Amino acid sequence: MTHTTSNPKIHEGRNVKRFREMLGIKQDMLAFELGSDWNQQRISTLEQREKIDSDILEQVAAILKIPVEAIRNFDEEKAVNVISSTFNDNAAVFNNNPTFHPIDKLMQLHEEKIALYERMLKEKDEMMERLEKLIGNR
Repeated sequence: MTHTTSNPKIHEGRNVKRFREMLGIKQDMLAFELGSDWNQQRISTLEQREKIDSDILEQVAAILKIPVEAIRNFDEEKAVNVISSTFNDNAAVFNNNPTFHPIDKLMQLHEEKIALYERMLKEKDEMMERLEKLIGNR
């Protein structure tokens, strides 16, 4: 269990939950992507853990398509302070060439989610075909 987290206030499980919910991914969907020894209950337990094993955290980050550092370093208190200071300073400075386009990112995530559902449906159909063949061979 290798683990590197410098800020003791960061709760990695809670951060996984936050990002998963922001992306509209259900616990059972994340469990499905992690593999056969995962289920919704195990994801729920994972999200309650303050520290998560690096290998699992990396798999989760890959599935959520976010950098593992986002989960390791997201500090809600700092985020709230940054947001509130931005509003308090009346910082109406807009970047004309933003490197991050939230709408594009949302559309990309939506398309990826649709592709994931389509892949799951295809896998379900293939499983049903195999089951029907098995039943038919009896």
